[in-house]
This record gives sequence, structure tokens and C-alpha cells, in this order.
Amino acid sequence: MQNTNLPLKLAKPAERALTSAGITTIEQLTDWRESDLKKLHGMGPKAMGQLLAALQEKGLSFKE
Repeated sequence: MQNTNLPLKLAKPAERALTSAGITTIEQLTDWRESDLKKLHGMGPKAMGQLLAALQEKGLSFKE
């Protein structure tokens, strides 16, 4: 995936799920509820943990 700041070790199914939902940056995750992201096919617990850690690193969070 190019032009992204998503975690590098994100599993391919999770990467495809995010891309198909139009998400290519950590910042775009703030527009999504964690529960909605979990519903995307390919988004498992490991990927969600990686995304949460990446958000927290930037002082961001999922939409409430």
C-alpha cells in the first residue's frame, strides 16, 4: 500500500478491508467507531490492536 501511514505489519486482509472502506491513513480512523471497523471482513483482533496502538501513538482515538 502506498501513500499510507497505517501500521506496516498489518495483515493483508485487514489492509484490503481498510482500503476498500476508503481508509488509507491513521487520521481517517478517527471518523470510525471501533465497533464498525470490527465488522469489516478481514479485521481481526490483532489488526484492531495494531490500529489502536497506532492511534494512541499519535494521541488519537476511534470515534465515540
